[in-house]
Amino acid sequence: VGCDRSKNLVDICGEKNFEAFVCDALSVPIRSGSCDACISIAVIHHFSTAERRLATIRELARLLRPGGTALIYVWAMEQEYKKQKSKYLKEKNGSKDKEEEVDTGTAQRQLSDQMPDSSSRDSACSDQLLNDLKDKGCDAKPFADSRLPVHVNRTSFHSQDLLVPWHLKGGTKQKGESVDTVSFPAGSKESQELSPVFHRYYHVFCEGELEAACRSLDCVRVQKSYYDQGNWCVVLEKL
Repeated sequence: VGCDRSKNLVDICGEKNFEAFVCDALSVPIRSGSCDACISIAVIHHFSTAERRLATIRELARLLRPGGTALIYVWAMEQEYKKQKSKYLKEKNGSKDKEEEVDTGTAQRQLSDQMPDSSSRDSACSDQLLNDLKDKGCDAKPFADSRLPVHVNRTSFHSQDLLVPWHLKGGTKQKGESVDTVSFPAGSKESQELSPVFHRYYHVFCEGELEAACRSLDCVRVQKSYYDQGNWCVVLEKL
């Protein structure tokens, strides 16, 4: 069973006879403890505060049965790790690859503030996480200026909180096709002639940040934490 915030992506799943529905990652309408395994790929880095990112991990854990496992992928601040550049940096502008392979489909609107309030416990946990990360030399402070920097395609990140531009495919749409179902990465040949441009919010994670957030929850155990082609990844087990 799959779920996504984008109705267009869910519709594509339906056309392929896959089970999927639209929902918010902060409130998934599935019974607690009913899943053997959960996968969250390129989702949590779109939430704009440490409290919301922690709340999505807690919600993911809620869905798991005891002994169930979850895999989480988020975009990494470190696109060059152990002297090796990620595939993202190696791809040149104009590549046919998507800006982020796991995020194909509709360019989404910027994250709104109409999210459920987080608990004071989540807030306290996030404050502790920020302090721990500072001690490790990672500046995980929220971006103070409301004017977020716009990322340049296929380059290293200079801020943890930023906007990534996406250009919608133009031209006359075919019957049954939404004009916003296809997008191109900024810098590609197609994108130079297209409009409008949408900016999607990202919080790129520095080393140890995702693992620390997961370890702050007493309902899960971190089985594995690793780096994979420009992403920080964690495998969790529900206790």
